[in-house]
This record gives sequence, structure tokens and C-alpha cells, in this order.
Amino acid sequence: MKVHRLVGAVALALALAACGTSQSATTGTGAKAAESADTVLKVGVNPVPHAEILNFVKENLAPAAGLKLEVVEFTDYVQPNVQLQEGQLTANYFQHRPYLDDFNASKGTKLTFVAPVHLEPLGLYSKKITNVSALASGATVAVPNDATNLGRSLKLLADNGLIKLKDGVGTAATERDVAENPKNLQFKPLEAAQLPRSLEDVDASVINGNYAIEAGLKPATQALVLEKTEGNPYVNGLVVPAGHEKDANVVTLGKLLQDQKVKDFIKQKYEGSVIPAA
Repeated sequence: MKVHRLVGAVALALALAACGTSQSATTGTGAKAAESADTVLKVGVNPVPHAEILNFVKENLAPAAGLKLEVVEFTDYVQPNVQLQEGQLTANYFQHRPYLDDFNASKGTKLTFVAPVHLEPLGLYSKKITNVSALASGATVAVPNDATNLGRSLKLLADNGLIKLKDGVGTAATERDVAENPKNLQFKPLEAAQLPRSLEDVDASVINGNYAIEAGLKPATQALVLEKTEGNPYVNGLVVPAGHEKDANVVTLGKLLQDQKVKDFIKQKYEGSVIPAA
């Protein structure tokens, strides 16, 4: 009887030890999986040119740097910031600093610009005229309806003599800040993504570079007037939640996006319609 009890106790001890070993191995595997998952950066982008540039990094530079990138595409300028703030994304890459500053102020988000990558010059386009001087009196001009890009578009028109803005308003201008409008231009604010389609219905449209390229337009050759690049504050770059600017993976991704190979890719692919940051 005692022998049977002893054998049973030994068997039970061995079973528990085996169970503990199995549990420890499972835990170790789980930790490794979690550690591996942490190296995957989920980055929100607009399709053109951001997704194309980030996919170049993903395929050509990220593996050697030990990064795994998941590219998540958005067709608007709002959800990439909303989802980044909510933790559904690790980072995003689609916007310039003035837009981000305005978004943070108006939405209460805490997102930080960490690495400039490229500039998409804003341009004025038309299917009805081929020269800006031919814009008729009373012509309708579509413009972006978000605050920063609206001011930016009005400054573009002012820089090219179509309107005059009140002193000091700069890129914060709205339609109320138009001091002189000799052609009596009628402004039609639209969501930025809708601007290329508006060309059928308006006389001209001020279109953000990414949406122009996505619609098959070539800013460098087809824009009636194009934004100057020198001293331009509207460089698009990598953005993360505040406090994550120095995360190792974020720093690495920022460096990869600024790599000379990326700059060469941008120059060759976009032929002046997208310009690498200095």
C-alpha cells in the first residue's frame, strides 16, 4: 500500500513538473511573439506618394534595419490622426507641420512631428484655360476647406497676383482676409480629396500635390502656377503620439525615410512633382 502511494506521489510530481515545464515554454514563446510583434510599425499613409515611398522603404531598407512595416492607406486627412491618437497606428506619414498643429489645437490630440521627408507643391489647375492670365472675371476657383490648406491656397493665388490678402495674415488667411479681388473670383471650398474631380465643374482648382498626382496630374508641368519650394513650411513627414519621438523603432524609421536612397527614389519617380526634404 505504501509502495503504491509512493509511486503515485512520484508520478504526480513528475506530471506537475512536466506541466510546469510546458507552461514555462509556452510563456517564453508568448514573450518572444510579443517582442516580435513590437517590431511591427503600423503606419497610416495617403496612397500617393506616401504609400509608394513607405513601401519602397519597407521593401528595400527596413529588413536590413530590423523593422517590419505595415502600411495602412487612408484617402482623407482626418482618420490617420484620429487612429494614431487612439493607438490603432504606431505612426502616420501624410501631413505637414502646420496641418498637424491646427489639428492638435482643434481636436485636442497630442501628436508630434518627428522627421521631415518630402514636399508636395500646391498647384492651381484647370481644364478650361492653359494660362493663369486667362482666368475670367467672376471665375469659380475651388480651394481646400481645411484651415491650413485654405490659407496656403489663398497665399498661392496672392503670390501670383490674382488676389491681395490683408497684411500679416499669411497662411492663416480665410476668404474674409481677401483685401483685393480684381477678378471677383468666387471661391468654392471642398474637401481636399474632392478637388481633382472639381475640375469638371469649376474654372480652376487649387489641388494638394498628393491628390493631383493620384488623379494623374503632373504638378511640375501641368499646374498653371505652383508653390515655391524655397523656405516652404509644408514639408510632409513622420508623426507619432507625443512621448514616442525617441522610441528606437521610430528613430530608425525616421532615418530610413530620410535616407539618400529614398531621396533618389523620389526624384526619379516623381520628376519634380514631389521634392525630397533638404
